[in-house]
Amino acid sequence: MTPPPPPAPLPGAVHRMSSDPDTVERDLVKLVLTVVELLRQLMERQALHRVDNGDLTEDQEERVGLTLMLLHDRMEDLCARYDLRLEDLNLDLGPLGTLLPPDGRRP
Repeated sequence: MTPPPPPAPLPGAVHRMSSDPDTVERDLVKLVLTVVELLRQLMERQALHRVDNGDLTEDQEERVGLTLMLLHDRMEDLCARYDLRLEDLNLDLGPLGTLLPPDGRRP
């Protein structure tokens, strides 16, 4: 009796880690930026929720909006520095879908 063949890789299968120092550094930067982008999007959603509920003053809304725009711009700068795009930070979680909502939309 022959053993069954190995399962076919899933679309978007996990990439193997490289031992090349430049690749390791880029992958680490990508992972860190992914976590920061996830937190940025969560903060943005929470801020929108607070605005919708009327929990913030106009001055607070202005400051939160400006801060989130500056953080978004800084994220784009950091991505460009490491030859990444914000879209590159969206990890594929296999059957669960992607980590971040497509195009930054609310889930």
